[in-house]
Amino acid sequence: MNRGPNNPIGPKGVMRNLITDVAGVSVGNAHNEALASGVTVAVFDEPAVASIAIHGGAPGVCDTALLEPEASVECVDAFVLSGGSAFGLCASSGVLAHLRKIGRGFAVGDVRVPIAPGAVIFDLAQGRGAQWEGIPPWWNLGYQAASSASAQFDLGTAGAGYGATTANLKGGLGSASATTPTGFAVGGLVAVNAVGSVLIGDGPHFWAGSDECAGEFGGLGWPAVVDQGMLDIPLKGDGNARANTTVAIIATDAKLTKSQARRVAIMAHDGVARAIRPSHAPMDGDLVFVAATGKANRAPDLRQLSDIGFVAARCLARAIARAIYEATALPFTGALPAYRDRFLR
Repeated sequence: MNRGPNNPIGPKGVMRNLITDVAGVSVGNAHNEALASGVTVAVFDEPAVASIAIHGGAPGVCDTALLEPEASVECVDAFVLSGGSAFGLCASSGVLAHLRKIGRGFAVGDVRVPIAPGAVIFDLAQGRGAQWEGIPPWWNLGYQAASSASAQFDLGTAGAGYGATTANLKGGLGSASATTPTGFAVGGLVAVNAVGSVLIGDGPHFWAGSDECAGEFGGLGWPAVVDQGMLDIPLKGDGNARANTTVAIIATDAKLTKSQARRVAIMAHDGVARAIRPSHAPMDGDLVFVAATGKANRAPDLRQLSDIGFVAARCLARAIARAIYEATALPFTGALPAYRDRFLR
């Protein structure tokens, strides 16, 4: 059966509207309530061809240079999204420890070395401060998230989105999926910690409203009239602090080369730009990872590759809106309200 890009579909026809609708992908979350921070890990059943596109001005990353098309490494075992700013980069080490335990990674003699690039968001101001001694707690959170990876996982205030915020609402973790006209599965996963806003003006309408499927974030679409005042862009704080980032993962079951995965990552950034105003700013570290599991056992031609990139952008826009729609406010004085607190009561 041929399904268009508006129709999320999971394995064997089971709809989840999650990145795990792409065969070969599992996701795990873990968080620390006191820190108000967490980790999300996408684990691939088999090494997946991967690349990245970084369009934000202030990224925090681990092992992303190997994802460049000219680098020798073709495949990864997992991707890691983490809170904790630079301290959260150690989450990837926790993920590597779990992957090594289960025998993943490429062989170097008797040793196996997993590959799990990561990216972080800044959420250190959300909890009761960065209070710890010794190894930063994101190492353990990474291990826990990787070891709990499955087809089902929570959205909103969960995983890497636990402490995320936007300019005017609680941020969060979002996901969405769809298929291309020729049947390739595509899914997106994102932690939204943007300097800007996902809403049109002060109302309940999402910038991503034109991409919505089946009322997945309220079904409101765009307002009947968008006046000039609605185009004013709120910014987090004074708009200068480098305490923001939207980090995302796109997965597809197509067989891609590394350069094709890079092209999909570039195209997927259109979804970030459609869903968040502003995006790709000097104080954001916006980036998109891409992984191709190859489970469809066929490679796209150029037109089909364009379809994958286009659907990836739509999935990412939808996932961004879902992250905010599904979030709940943190239980701290002065915490930003969640979308549901303002518009769903």
